[in-house]
Amino acid sequence: MDGFTMTRKYFGTDGIRGRANAHPMTAEVALKLGMAAALQFRRGNHRHRVVIGKDTRLSGYMIEPALTSGFVAMGMDVVLVGPMPTPAVAMLTRSLRADLGVMISASHNPYEDNGIKLFGPDGYKLSDSVEFEIEEKMDGDLASDLEPADMLGRARRLDDARGRYTEYVKQTFPRGLRLDGLKIAIDCANGAAYKTAPEVLWELGADITTIGVTPDGKNINKDCGSTHLDALQTQTIAAGADIGLALDGDADRLIVCDENGRVIDGDQIMALIAEDWHLTGRLKGGGVVATVMSNLGLERFLNDLGLDLKRTPVGDRYVAEAMRAEAYNLGGEQSGHLIFDDYATTGDGLIAALQVLAVLVASDKRASEICDKFEALPQLLKNVRFNDGAPLETDSVKKAISEAEARLDGTGRILIRKSGTEPLIRVMAEGEDPDLVEAVVDGICDAIAEQA
Repeated sequence: MDGFTMTRKYFGTDGIRGRANAHPMTAEVALKLGMAAALQFRRGNHRHRVVIGKDTRLSGYMIEPALTSGFVAMGMDVVLVGPMPTPAVAMLTRSLRADLGVMISASHNPYEDNGIKLFGPDGYKLSDSVEFEIEEKMDGDLASDLEPADMLGRARRLDDARGRYTEYVKQTFPRGLRLDGLKIAIDCANGAAYKTAPEVLWELGADITTIGVTPDGKNINKDCGSTHLDALQTQTIAAGADIGLALDGDADRLIVCDENGRVIDGDQIMALIAEDWHLTGRLKGGGVVATVMSNLGLERFLNDLGLDLKRTPVGDRYVAEAMRAEAYNLGGEQSGHLIFDDYATTGDGLIAALQVLAVLVASDKRASEICDKFEALPQLLKNVRFNDGAPLETDSVKKAISEAEARLDGTGRILIRKSGTEPLIRVMAEGEDPDLVEAVVDGICDAIAEQA
């Protein structure tokens, strides 16, 4: 996987992403991507179909028609669903029997950025190898594969896309339960779920107060959403809400705060659901899949329940791949990407919210009483910028890492990895003693900086 990450030209750890109207996030690249992806997924003589969704960024108006033109030029019909959550695009790709799904979004990034994520006909994100093949086609002779004039594709808008998704999401909430009497603060990040999330919660009976539901093309994730929680914490307390829910720009992640405004991250949510599903016999695989970034406290909590924590590289795509390979039905990331394989093929913030709310309602307790499942170990992450070369391979850095591991002496762990999108090395450590954690991180960072 790392090999593809380092050598690929367009794709990063989660699709293609960058500053809008600058390489690689230009109309030209989007056009080539549409043409190349159509070539990759054209198989058989049937009318091929692609579903395209987007979030609320201004640049979506540029990327969407460019992608559409690429697909149409290759004879693929396009179904446009407009602003919709990323997981909705994955769901609609499957339910419409499309050959491909595309989401135009840069997730939690500011509006100046945008990105393109691709889903196969099964609704799962593409593997590294398939993305690499698409890249090769993008830089090849696409003109030779253009369809003749009578075989061009068509584009149409699917008017009931939002209704299809909201009904599907509501069906994941346990039968017999309702949200009547529950007051919920919901922050939609001025993003893709600004209509669907409040709609689902209200239709299930909740009394809702909303933030981030007035997108203007430029305010997505701006001081709101799952990466800017101050507004939600304040609103939850001020409104006397029982719980606060924060989505990100494309609604594939969820962060929660309890009635006191205390933040509940993805690790705590996984602990909550894993325990509930384990006790009710719903948990599959004997544990949970999470990334190398998940807190050691989660791992210990699961182990105490007799469950395993399987770790993957950073990225919800790798979590989903591991879940499929070993038949787990719960996985996710500390950042709030939560995958419930019984219901969805990718992270779904709204489905995750309903699973948390189901436990809350069934317990008849306050959120603060059920959501704080374990004490997180002190964890520190720092980034070191480097120019060229392989600083991690130098003797001085290897020595610094070895010395840091000896100082932790089995009471914590160290994680060092290159960023998939920037010239950065990320150094993370966690352990029982916060001062020791900071010391070992600083020691490794200093050694890397000397080589950079």
